[in-house]
Amino acid sequence: MLGADHPDTLNSCNNLAYAYQAAGDLGRAIPLFEATLAEQERVLGADHPATLTSQNNLAGAYKSAGDRDRAIPLYKSALAGCERVLGTDHPTTRTVRTNLQVATVANAPNPSGWWRRVLPRWGRSWGTGRGDASSAL
Repeated sequence: MLGADHPDTLNSCNNLAYAYQAAGDLGRAIPLFEATLAEQERVLGADHPATLTSQNNLAGAYKSAGDRDRAIPLYKSALAGCERVLGTDHPTTRTVRTNLQVATVANAPNPSGWWRRVLPRWGRSWGTGRGDASSAL
């Protein structure tokens, strides 16, 4: 048995929370994301890549729940950590940056205009076959 504090166990909890979110059960997802993030910060540290990923995932759950006031600062914190630990061009850093931009632009007066400017750069940055970026809104 790995135990409740084992990194694999914490990763599994994060994955379960993500599954709850994907199934539309934010009532289960958000508390599990919050508890998992707190444990990862305690066990792994705030700058561990798994902790930063969980921070991004919790921000995404908040955004899905319509709580951008909690999502955006959490995305900003995750992005700062990812840039510091992983570098600005790491795939996780790029994902968090995009998630922050999406959460921020969703409140902008003309989000569709933003997408018209960003989508051409999306292909250069990520390449093709990465899915439809416009569905992130």
